[in-house]
This record gives sequence, C-alpha cells and structure tokens, in this order.
Amino acid sequence: MRLASLASRSLTVLTALTALALLAGGQQSPVTAAATSTVARPRPEARTEPGPPERLFGSTNRRMRTTDRVVALTFNAAWDDAGVDTVLKVLRERHVPATFFLTGEFAERQPAAARAMAAEHGIGSHSYDHPYFDDLTPAQVGDQVFRADRAIREATGKAPLPFFRFPYSATTPQGIAEVNALGFADVEFTVDTWGYKGDAGGMTVQRAVDRVVARLVPGEIVQMHVGADVAEGQHSSLDAEALPRIIDAVRAHGYRIADLRTSLLPHAR
Repeated sequence: MRLASLASRSLTVLTALTALALLAGGQQSPVTAAATSTVARPRPEARTEPGPPERLFGSTNRRMRTTDRVVALTFNAAWDDAGVDTVLKVLRERHVPATFFLTGEFAERQPAAARAMAAEHGIGSHSYDHPYFDDLTPAQVGDQVFRADRAIREATGKAPLPFFRFPYSATTPQGIAEVNALGFADVEFTVDTWGYKGDAGGMTVQRAVDRVVARLVPGEIVQMHVGADVAEGQHSSLDAEALPRIIDAVRAHGYRIADLRTSLLPHAR
C-alpha cells in the first residue's frame, strides 16, 4: 500500500470521528482525542488508560511475544449472555484471569453482564455491531470504533483496554492501520475452540479442549465465546461448559494462564 493512500484513508477516519464527537455534544472521547493528536503515532497522553501499545501496531498479534509457557484466555461477547455467569464463576474459583472482547451492541443490550466482566477482568473492543470490516469505508470504520468505545464505557463505567479484535478475525493491513491510527492494537488469537458452533455444529466439550491442546505454544491466545448465536440454532454456551477442562488441560501440560493485560501492556495495573 502506498503511504499517500494510507494517509488519505486515515485522514478520512479522523474527519468522521471529529464529526461524531461534535454530534455527541462537542466532547471528544479519548479514542477521538488519540486519533486527532497524530495519525502515524498517537500520543499515549491522549488516553487516560494504559496505551496506546504502539509496539503492537502493524500486526495481528495472534500470540503473546514470549518464550514462557503461558496461555491467555479470551472471550468474545456479541450474542447473548448465556454463559457469562458460569464463565465468571469458573474463572473466580480457579483464580484465572481472562480478557473479554465486547461489541458495543452487547454492552447496550446486556449492561449488567458487561459490568460483571469489567469488574473482574480486562475488557477490549469487538466493534459496535460485528460487521465485516473489509466491506466498510474509512468513515464507517471510525464509526464502529467510536460507537463501541462509547457503549462499553457507558455500560461498564470503565475505559476499555486499547485492544481491538476484528469481527470474524477478518483482518487486513489497511484495517489494522486504521484501527492503530485510533490508538488501538489488533489482538486476535492463536486458536478458536469453535465452541460457538455448539452441538448443532458438531462440536463437543472434548473437541473444544482438544483444539486448545493441539495448538499449545508459548504465548498462545485462546478465543472462546460467552454466549450462543440463537439465530444459528444455538441455545447454550459450550465454551462455558468446556472452560474448567480447558484450564485443567493447559495446566496439566505445564503451562500457566497469564493475564493478557500485563502480558501485552507490562505497565498495566
């Protein structure tokens, strides 16, 4: 991609975000402030939360950058909250950290669940309403990031981490550059349990566990889901059922479960 083209698209994103901020009452969110400070290198002081993690920019970040035998657990929240209580209970009882990637729509529909996750774990953004980003214009990318950030803040009362996970993990260099320009690092995953497919999709608890174990490497990032896609005929969260066995299997292979916040943001508290 030519630099001139990237700069042009980034400026379009910034214009859209500025307009959105004005429509919201003339107040900039930290996301907008980070974007308007500079495109190529957003200033850390433009955000009150840790970041932006510039060393993670320009990459999909599908693993933690470490040789230690550690694994990070992450959950996407875009559908219902069927598995939230179980997931949080298991994590609490096993003293295990996790990071949750919420869509803005989920935060608006399920504010109690969003607050419960944020009270105990790190929260990242998964867009506003889960579109394919390669179908979006730069202005629409900005809208997705801005609206998700605002919805998560309003639901949880906390600033989300400077982590963004693309819907469907449909990343492109262009999309990553645009999200980076807004102060977010793209954080994807090493393996998906496929628990979201449920029984109707041929998945079982054991198959979900086996997928995690088969991809065990230092720095592995595991993707799971807290809810079920009712539109696809799922009515329970298989990942919530599989979580205790996933934790046991990871530990049995000599790995510990790390907090993605401190692994990717060493100065985060």
